[in-house]
Amino acid sequence: MRFLLAIAIALAGVAASAQDSDVVKSESTVTSSGTMDTTVNSPPPSAISPQISASNSDLCTVGVAGAVQTQILGISAGRTVRDMNCEKLKNAKTMYDMGMKVAAVSVMCQDERIFDAMMNAGTPCPKDGLIGDAAKTAWEMEANEDPAPEMQRGAIESLIDGQDSKTIGIGAVLGALGLLLLL
Repeated sequence: MRFLLAIAIALAGVAASAQDSDVVKSESTVTSSGTMDTTVNSPPPSAISPQISASNSDLCTVGVAGAVQTQILGISAGRTVRDMNCEKLKNAKTMYDMGMKVAAVSVMCQDERIFDAMMNAGTPCPKDGLIGDAAKTAWEMEANEDPAPEMQRGAIESLIDGQDSKTIGIGAVLGALGLLLLL
């Protein structure tokens, strides 16, 4: 075994000395001139609108959300909006389920379309605890009184309500523009 190891070392030495004589050495110099530009691409900023979950069928709300993004500023907002008609239907159903049928009909009669449909069908909405023909007579007597002030008050209230929402919308837009000008 020692003999084989001695032969292997001798052959390795001969191979190493043979390689030294075959090596060619060369030297070179490389020069370059110029400019280099580096462009870094990054994702744009993003305004992400909030998630408003109103998935429960027992809620009478609707989620509304939105976002706007510019090169400088991003704005996002969200809120819930009550669905009054949904609430009216749920209240009427709950009253009906509790056995309060006249009260349930009274809740539904708050909608002018249902009130008109009930009158046209000959089953007037309850009035001050009266039902049937007595309620129809009470409604007719109230209609014969002066309905003009009621109609005028409703028109004035709707005008004021419309102005409030317009004022808030215009204020929000002007505020956002003012904020952008400050940047």
